[in-house]
Amino acid sequence: MGDLHVFFFPFMAHGHMIPTLDMAKLFASRGVKATIITTPANQPVFSKAVEKYTQLGFQMEIRLLEFPAVEVGLPEDCESADKIPSVDGLPRFHKACAMLQPPLEHLLQELRPNCLVADMFFPWATEAAAKFDIPRLIFHGSSYLAMCAMNSLRTHKPFNHVSSDSELFTIPNLPHELKLTRLQVSPMERSKLETPTPFSEIFKRVFESEDTSYGVIFNSFYELEPDYAEHYKNVLGRRAWSVGPLSLFNTDAEDKAERGKKSSINEHECLKWLDSKNPHSVVYICFGSTANFAPSQLHEMAMGIEDSGLDFVWVIRNKREEEKWMPEGFEERTKGKGLIIRGWAPQVLILDHPAVGAFVTHCGWNSTLEGVCAGVPFVTWPLFADQFLNEKLMTDILRTGSGVGSKEWKSADCDGVKREAIAEAMKKVMIGEESEEMRSRVKAMKDKAKKAIEEGGSSYVDLGSLLDELRAYHTKH
Repeated sequence: MGDLHVFFFPFMAHGHMIPTLDMAKLFASRGVKATIITTPANQPVFSKAVEKYTQLGFQMEIRLLEFPAVEVGLPEDCESADKIPSVDGLPRFHKACAMLQPPLEHLLQELRPNCLVADMFFPWATEAAAKFDIPRLIFHGSSYLAMCAMNSLRTHKPFNHVSSDSELFTIPNLPHELKLTRLQVSPMERSKLETPTPFSEIFKRVFESEDTSYGVIFNSFYELEPDYAEHYKNVLGRRAWSVGPLSLFNTDAEDKAERGKKSSINEHECLKWLDSKNPHSVVYICFGSTANFAPSQLHEMAMGIEDSGLDFVWVIRNKREEEKWMPEGFEERTKGKGLIIRGWAPQVLILDHPAVGAFVTHCGWNSTLEGVCAGVPFVTWPLFADQFLNEKLMTDILRTGSGVGSKEWKSADCDGVKREAIAEAMKKVMIGEESEEMRSRVKAMKDKAKKAIEEGGSSYVDLGSLLDELRAYHTKH
């Protein structure tokens, strides 16, 4: 059995780097040599885990590519998506990413790995790998459902047949009847303009690279969305493997606490606070690393949280001095009932705590999976990207949550949800018969998630067959 060497090359954003690191650890635990490709400023995200895994006897290493930020007109330290100064910096950031192709090819030529797992936002990686006859796998970091629905929206453009932005339409050719409004579709998809924007060009290439790459690897598990895993492979005809949920490969408290960045709160104090609360009595509120709310919306959010009367842990990304929107006296009034974390939170540790009874989330795929793995029902508040589609999986199909009624796809200054809707959704998921049903459904899914990654489970078997296939490819070529 030839030893495999696999390159992992994540897009420079925390929502992409964290699951890719988990995936590299998983491959290493199955006897593969795992090399993570990143840039100097992003090395700290990976170095501690890689060092730890190497000491445990697994083969892991990091290789660095210089990031040409200044050459494309970005600030020198802008090496990750959360450092991009404004929305118009995004095309420049992608341009800088594309300039990594030659140095990546140099590494591929030097080290000759057996496979390159590269992020969806590097469509050019397929071409780079093909030069050395190396199979390239795409990592989308999204759900099967979202990928199937996006394909349908792109192919059929059903949003062109409604008379208003708020009229519901059904996404065609899917296993379930899922409805959206035009405002909940990415502006890039729904724009009638024939003139391509730099971003629509990137996405065009992303979806074209699906057809030319070796296949797609998913941070999901078969039992979570079986109809969509089947649809993706059999109806869309894509080769795909499920290897998730990747967050479950962090078993000790230190690994859970330090995924991505050092937590900005002492996790022991945080857990001690949760220890003082009754089971399922606390709502955890967190919107990932890139959500951007209008100040007026943050004010409404605070009022809704307070009006719910529930205990809460609320993660706020900005610093206290930037919080002009915070209602007067909010922290005094909620003292003892609420814990505010400013900055990075040890999310997996918090969700796993028995006191947590619901998760208010933007429905990013990593957070969604972490909630499922913790067996916690959802209050869904999608903002942009694939989030409105992931919401459908949680609320319409699995019936493990309830929405606040988020109406519009927006990547900045998100607003429009009233305090009454926030308080009502929180109470619905926390209190009463319906909340018990949601909780028991998500608990059952939590057990399936654990089984999926254990020996003989669906994700364990899927990864085994992928590794066998890569070995066979290597032998043949």
